[in-house]
Amino acid sequence: MLPCYVLLDLETTGGNAVRDRITEIAAVRFEHGVEVARWSTLVNPGVFISGFITQLTGISNALVADAPAFDQVGVQLLKLLDGAVLVAHNVRFDHGFLLHEFARMDVALRTKTLCTVRLSRLLYPGIKGHGLDAIMQRHGITTESRHRAMGDVQVMQTWLKQVAQQFGAAHLRQQALVLLQGSAALPPQLDTHVADIPEGPGVYIFYGEGTLPLYIGKSVKLRSRVMSHFSAASREPREMRIAQEIRRIEWVETAGELGALLLEARLVKKHQPLHNRQLRRESSLCAWRLDANPNARPLLTLVRGAELSPEQFGNLYGPYRSKNQAISHLRELADAHGLCLQALGLESGKGRCFAHQIGHCKGVCCGEEAPERHHLRLQMVLSADKLRVWPFAGPVGLREHNPHTGKGEMHIFNQWCHLTTVRSDEDLQEALQTRTEVLAFDLDSYRLALKYLMPPGKVGLTLIHLNSSSKNGF
Repeated sequence: MLPCYVLLDLETTGGNAVRDRITEIAAVRFEHGVEVARWSTLVNPGVFISGFITQLTGISNALVADAPAFDQVGVQLLKLLDGAVLVAHNVRFDHGFLLHEFARMDVALRTKTLCTVRLSRLLYPGIKGHGLDAIMQRHGITTESRHRAMGDVQVMQTWLKQVAQQFGAAHLRQQALVLLQGSAALPPQLDTHVADIPEGPGVYIFYGEGTLPLYIGKSVKLRSRVMSHFSAASREPREMRIAQEIRRIEWVETAGELGALLLEARLVKKHQPLHNRQLRRESSLCAWRLDANPNARPLLTLVRGAELSPEQFGNLYGPYRSKNQAISHLRELADAHGLCLQALGLESGKGRCFAHQIGHCKGVCCGEEAPERHHLRLQMVLSADKLRVWPFAGPVGLREHNPHTGKGEMHIFNQWCHLTTVRSDEDLQEALQTRTEVLAFDLDSYRLALKYLMPPGKVGLTLIHLNSSSKNGF
């Protein structure tokens, strides 16, 4: 099949390469089509083997009690893999475990990999089911040692011989080389041709068996970013879970980075993918409202919901993702700048506050500091968190153009909210005539608008003032 390769299979205590360990290794090395070495060993994983794994593999805690640890056999395995392509059924699983085991020995494993699941899909595109059991049933292959390392290696060896007889050794070699051109790192069950994903800006969506997305991401280089997920799967548990669950990928091209950021934020809030932690819908956003009267008590009131309106931003500070975050941040500021917790509304009581007793309050609570001075200091301390008033008379558009793809989009904002993105003059006019309401405040849109509108410093962005009565060219 290839000039030099090693057929390998591992048995493990579970499916997580970070937490679980190897219990058995089997490997057969081939050079120019001839078997030159065959080796297998049990491995003491150093962790408990569950009853489920013992029932599946027949490998028990007692069986591996006297077996060598991985660091005692790792050098021998490295010699076997030297100069060879690592071939395994769902190779990402085996390769991930080996990467972690060798890393514990302070050894960097560097070897090319080839997945026989993907090879089977490539050779038999019209057939469903490419797991080892499905291949055994389809090709009439039997073994008395299923789920033992050498037994599974022998199944792969028999299957490759049958494939070579059916298609010819030259065709098998050619298809194997196709997979070696970078696609071997892909999850074997993935139905999408990654080569079809463009290498420009946009949003990608990972799907599993169902219709709801597993993960939504964005990049200025879509294909490279998608591939980076799969490359990281052997090192990061979350990426491994995504790689195990993914079945297909969809993508939406955008004109540039801003379009990708806005679309990602909108889709994540809409679909709430399982593996997205950032950009989820903010249901508890809040901000502090400062009373203009220095003698008011409390000086600050927490506002949220409809009160968190861009029209009120001149007196609002924040925003914060939760009440706890808002209070915690205010306490830190008070402690650092000698502000009075009683005056701020974070501590009950009258007269000298506890912070003043320990020297952390300048005494507005007991007449040692003028309320006007305390109020002014509070304004200065909060100034960095002050929400900005919308600086334009009405809606504005950020026109984004990509000279490489020719794509153009206009992102329409009003009162810090992203209203919509349009791609033609007709869509722009329709949006201005029909989209008159301002959406609810959104923290991600606010931050993106601040970054890109004040002023637009990115190449390819043009700021345009919009209104519904005049003609606005796209």
